[in-house]
Order: sequence, then structure tokens, then C-alpha cells
Amino acid sequence: MRCVIARFPFDFVKADVQQSMKGIKPEPITGESVIIGRRHYPVKQVGEVITRQDRRDFTAGEVTRALTRLGFTCRSAPPVAPATGAGSPLQVASALLGPAGHI
Repeated sequence: MRCVIARFPFDFVKADVQQSMKGIKPEPITGESVIIGRRHYPVKQVGEVITRQDRRDFTAGEVTRALTRLGFTCRSAPPVAPATGAGSPLQVASALLGPAGHI
């Protein structure tokens, strides 16, 4: 399958991507991820391996689209859980300022 990542054209085959990632230890996942075999890899790590480009040269979205079109399961970044008990921004700011009446 032909795709463009970081303005460069690539021809990817699913089996070739799987072979490229064989034996590579997954890094900790902080954003988008892809399942290759039984392992979960960060999309940027896979993009760096299969394109041989620096991961700063392309976006996770470019690689995610390519891997999805090849038939891999991609997952978006885990949602950030709100801090429990923090309250609204006004309540947080008020708590930081301390009790009222002290000048």
C-alpha cells in the first residue's frame, strides 16, 4: 500500500511491518498506540522503525492512518482523568489563596 509520511512516499505491506517490528521492545505508551502481533507499540516508535526517519519529522496521525489502512488496530491516546476533588478552576484558585479575611 502506498502512503505519504513526512512528504515522502512509502510502499508498505503488512507482513513487512510485522517483520520490521519483530524483536523490538515496545517503549512506554504515552499517546497513540498500535497492536502488532501481541504487543502494543507507540505509533511514533513504529513510524521511526518502518520509515527510518526521525520521529520528529512526522505526526502520529500520518502513521496511524497508514497502519489502519494496512489492517492494524490503532488506539488513540488514553483520556486524561480529571483530578478528583479539585473542583472548578475558581475553587482551586480560591484554595490556593487561602482563607478570606486575611490581608
